Amino acid sequence: MKFTSALFGLLMGASLTTGAMAADSYTIDARHTFPTFEINHLGFSTQRGRFNSTSGKIMLVPSQNSGSIEVKIDTASIDMGLEAWDKHMRGEDFFNSEQFPVMTFKSTKLMFDGDKLVGAEGDLTLLGVTRPVTLDVKGFACGTHPINKKPLCGADISTTIKRSDFGMTKYVPGISDIVYIEIPVEAFRD
Repeated sequence: MKFTSALFGLLMGASLTTGAMAADSYTIDARHTFPTFEINHLGFSTQRGRFNSTSGKIMLVPSQNSGSIEVKIDTASIDMGLEAWDKHMRGEDFFNSEQFPVMTFKSTKLMFDGDKLVGAEGDLTLLGVTRPVTLDVKGFACGTHPINKKPLCGADISTTIKRSDFGMTKYVPGISDIVYIEIPVEAFRD
C-alpha cells in the first residue's frame, strides 16, 4: 500500500512537472512596451499620453491554448509631453501616483483562434479599484529577434475603459469618461 501511494505521488509529481515545463515564460521588454491612451478633451481635441515604465510576465502553453498575463505599469511614469502636465496627471485628481504607484492587469482567461492569441480577459486595478476588462490582441506573432537572436513574441493590444469605473471622475464629462488604450508589447522568452 505504501509503495503504491509513493508510486502514485511520484507519477503525479512527474506529470505536474512535465505540464509546467510545457509552459513558455516570457518577460516583457520595457524598451518596446509602452501603454498609450487617448481621451477627448472638452469636445475639441483628442489628447494622448503614455507610460514609460512597464514590466510583466506572460506564460503561454501552446499545446493547450492557455496561459496567463501579468503586467505592472508605473503610474508616475506618465508622459504627456510637458512636465507640468505630467505632474498634474500624477496628482490626486487623476492617477494619484503617490498613493497608487502601480496599476496592474492580471488575466483570468486567454482567447485563441487556432494557435494565435486574439484576446484576454482579466482584472485591471487602477486607483485601488479592480474591474474586469477584455483586451483585443492583434498581430500576435512569435519568432526570433533579428538582432539579438532571442525568441520573442509581440502584439498590439487595445481596450476601452470608463475612468469613472475606477473612481477617476475629475472633470467628467468635459474630459471624457471613455479612455481608449493601446499597448504595443514585446516579450522575450526566459
